[in-house]
Amino acid sequence: MSGRLWLVVPAAGQGRRMGADCPKQYLSLAGRPVLARTLARLHEAFPEARLCLCLDADDGHFDPAWVPFADWRRAPGGAERVDSVVNALEAIAPEAGEDDLVLVHDVARPCVTVGDLRRLVAAIGDDPVGGLLAAPVADTMKRDDGAGRVRATESREGLWHAYTPQGFRLGLLCRALNEALARGVAVTDEASAVEAVGLSPRLVGGRRDNLKITHPEDLALAELVLSAQELAAQTSSATHPEASPHGTQGA
Repeated sequence: MSGRLWLVVPAAGQGRRMGADCPKQYLSLAGRPVLARTLARLHEAFPEARLCLCLDADDGHFDPAWVPFADWRRAPGGAERVDSVVNALEAIAPEAGEDDLVLVHDVARPCVTVGDLRRLVAAIGDDPVGGLLAAPVADTMKRDDGAGRVRATESREGLWHAYTPQGFRLGLLCRALNEALARGVAVTDEASAVEAVGLSPRLVGGRRDNLKITHPEDLALAELVLSAQELAAQTSSATHPEASPHGTQGA
C-alpha cells in the first residue's frame, strides 16, 4: 500500500435511540466506554496509523486517556455523520497526501476484529477505488406498504449489509463527499458518496459480529460478542502460542 494510513472515527452523535443519559459512545461496555474499546481495537490492528476523532464541541464526557494512538488530532463534529467526516478530512488535509488511505469507522462498532481490519486494508491497498467491509444478506427481506404490512418479498440475491471501516484515498473521498453534498445526494455512508460519482467500491467480506450499537439491547449483544471473541483468542493462543490476540478472528 502506498501512502500513509489515516483513521477517521466520527464520535459526535447523541445516540438518542439508546434512551440513555449520555451518548452511546460513552456507555460502559464490559467495564470500559464504547469509544475506548473501539479505539483500542483499531490501535491493535494499526498502531502506527494516524487518527482523527470527531467530537462534539460541547462534549463533556471525553477523556484523552482513552486514545491509545501516539499521533492523533480532534476535529469538530457536524450536524450529521457526513458533516463530521468532512470536517475530519479538512483537518488532516494539511498533513495528508491525496493518495493516503483513509479508513472511516463508526465509533459504535467496537466488535470489529483485527483480522477483518487488516484484511480490508490488504484488499483495498492497491485498489483504484477503495472498498468496505460487508456481509451478504442472509435473512428474508420484506418491503412494507407504509402501513405496517408486507407489500412484497424482495430477492436477497446480490444484497449485502454494509459495515465499517470503509476505506478510500483522501483525494477521491473528499471529491465524492463534496460533490454529493453539493448535489443534495443522501450520504448514508462513504461508499454511497463514491457510488454517486460513478465508481464501484470493492465489497470485502467481513464477520457478522461487527455489530453497530444503536438500540439498548445492542449493548448486551456487544458484550457477549466481545466475551466470545476473547475466549476464541485465548483458545487460539493456547493452541498456537505464536498467534497474536484477536489475530485469527477475521479468518
